[in-house]
Amino acid sequence: MHVSPKARVARERPGFLALAFDRLGALVALMMALALFASPFVTYRPNRIAGGEPRGLLEALPALAGIGILGLMIGIAFVAVWLRKPLIRLTAASLGLALLLPAIGWAARFVSPATNTFARVSPALGFWLLALALGLLLADSLTRLRFGPWERLVSLAIATTLLAILLMSGAWDDVSLVKEYTARAESFWREAEQHLFLALGSLTAAVLVGLPLGILCHRIPVLKSATLQILNIVQTIPSIALFGILMVPLGYLAATVPLAFAIGIRGIGAAPALVALFLYSLLPVVANTVVGLDQVPALVVDAARGMGLSRRQQLTQVKLPLSFPIILTGIRIVLVQNLGLATVAALIGGGGLGTFIFQGIGQTAMDLVLLGAIPIVVMAFAAAVILDAVIDLTSGARA
Repeated sequence: MHVSPKARVARERPGFLALAFDRLGALVALMMALALFASPFVTYRPNRIAGGEPRGLLEALPALAGIGILGLMIGIAFVAVWLRKPLIRLTAASLGLALLLPAIGWAARFVSPATNTFARVSPALGFWLLALALGLLLADSLTRLRFGPWERLVSLAIATTLLAILLMSGAWDDVSLVKEYTARAESFWREAEQHLFLALGSLTAAVLVGLPLGILCHRIPVLKSATLQILNIVQTIPSIALFGILMVPLGYLAATVPLAFAIGIRGIGAAPALVALFLYSLLPVVANTVVGLDQVPALVVDAARGMGLSRRQQLTQVKLPLSFPIILTGIRIVLVQNLGLATVAALIGGGGLGTFIFQGIGQTAMDLVLLGAIPIVVMAFAAAVILDAVIDLTSGARA
């Protein structure tokens, strides 16, 4: 019996809903099962310092809502394990997050007694496991769809907008994390501004110093070897130790030089934190500048020289533009690194969002810890996505 080529291709091609086992999906489903059946969804406390009472998903929500969310999550777990179409997986993960995030606010209102204004309801392990599992499924779907830089930026903008709408809608007003923010709104934004100042200020200084230093290292091999070795040694010093080491010379400088004291240099506070972050930032900037300049093809440099370009013109018009994506990669590394390292500045009076983290640890208040930690994670993630997109765009423009 003769079978046409079109019929043979149609028979061999998997259908749109063809089932195929997915290993990552199995991990996502396992995490969701642990979250739904073996972990509390929220923790209820009569007040801020009292012990918590765990509540499962079906206890934390009205019966129909709890059953509905449970059924949807089971369906998403099935999609994760057996359906490999990226668009279906993306839709399932997005739907799950779109329901899970408002559900924690609904649970907080449902669990909190109307007469107790001091009650606290916090997301528990089940919520965080579900959020992580759905986030993994979402990230895997986006990776398989191979979104370009503009699509990634648009996706980030949409996610940020939806999260802002959720927060401004009041849906989370009864969640303990938002209550902690409400009680500290003014200091939160002040510390967030200080956190960004430390991260971006040290990055700016590192670029202003590291870029010329990298150019010199590219031209002078002996200087390159010595500089990179010294900067590698700096990277091995633990952050809190480096902050402590800098307190002594900066304190002495403030005590002996009136001008240094007048411009804000102290043994404690933002000055040692800023200097330490600057020192940590130098290696990625210098190293990527050297690598970027070294990888410019010799034929391109010879062609520029043959056109009569001076060494300075070769650098500014040929080498730097071609090496810009690699240099920008180093800047991306520094920014994400500094957003995290600036947390430790709070231990020496430098301020920043780490203030809430260490206050929360001292008070055994996990919601206060999250108030400082979650914005840092969000800022670092957004910075990575944005700079990755810019790197792709500049690489494509020079391809």
